[in-house]
Amino acid sequence: MNRTIRSPRRRRFEGSFFLAGLLLFCNLGGYPRSLQSPPAASVPASQSKISVKAELVVLPVSVTDTSGKVVLGLSPQNFRVYDDGRPQEITVFQQGDTPVTVGLIVDHSRSMGPKLSEVAAAVFAFAHSSNPEDEMFVVDFNDNVSVELMDGKPFTHDAKELEKAVTAVSARGRTALYDAVAEGLVHLQLGHRNRKALIIVSDGGDNASHQKFSQILALAQQSQVLVYSIGLISDDGEVDPAVLRRLSKATGGIAYLPGPSNTVTSVSTQIARDLREQYTLGFVPEKAAQVHSFRKLEVKVTAPGHSRIRVRTRPGYFAAEEKSPPAQEANGVK
Repeated sequence: MNRTIRSPRRRRFEGSFFLAGLLLFCNLGGYPRSLQSPPAASVPASQSKISVKAELVVLPVSVTDTSGKVVLGLSPQNFRVYDDGRPQEITVFQQGDTPVTVGLIVDHSRSMGPKLSEVAAAVFAFAHSSNPEDEMFVVDFNDNVSVELMDGKPFTHDAKELEKAVTAVSARGRTALYDAVAEGLVHLQLGHRNRKALIIVSDGGDNASHQKFSQILALAQQSQVLVYSIGLISDDGEVDPAVLRRLSKATGGIAYLPGPSNTVTSVSTQIARDLREQYTLGFVPEKAAQVHSFRKLEVKVTAPGHSRIRVRTRPGYFAAEEKSPPAQEANGVK
């Protein structure tokens, strides 16, 4: 896969996908330090190991009633979090509109030609409907994958810059969807927001990537990133809604297949609203019996005045390895 970072001078950098994957692997150990538990208190120097930090598991949670209306105003006491069936103490709680780092992954394969102007307008609408402090970027893809630098910057708040980035590449070639998602996951790690999301806009099933779906699904689950998908039905019917649905559901997002009554623009504003109305919960998990094992999550909510509600979050996470520093020295004795 050819990876391109496009700046105003259109400088081209050929990068290996192995390096991108390695960078992503190195950065997926946990959430940014601002959301991590503080370092453990100091211990006697005679102890060879001390715990540096506990990795936080952070959950974006959407709560709606039976009519689909968002339930707001809940407190931590209204939530119960279970990790592999065991109740957890909620150590982070946020509600309301908090900024997000968002990557827009836009298909530029040949069949997308007639749709790109509509997609650019939808991206513009999304930016206008988002939190003004969100930081956003665009990944364009066909046979190749391009991270579009807007005015020389890796992120922007400017809706016009995002719209231009979507139209920076012409529609041609095939569909390297999985490689583009992997590139988006890498670029997200440069962001400064604690919450992160990807929005995929595509009309075709993957037919050009080096990566496999199973690899991308695992990377997305490890990254704790919300993935939303907008599947546009192409003339040849290539769109693969099952893949988009699996990727979105596994990360706590939603997959949309817009129809005549639900345009790409209206869907993009729905996604912006969903991001702004979520709760954010965090807990410090117990040490896993097996490193990198998948652990199931469940969130239960009691909402006064609502007999039945719907809760959406991601179904689980991969347990990370507990990190410890090198042995400490005391009075010249290791």
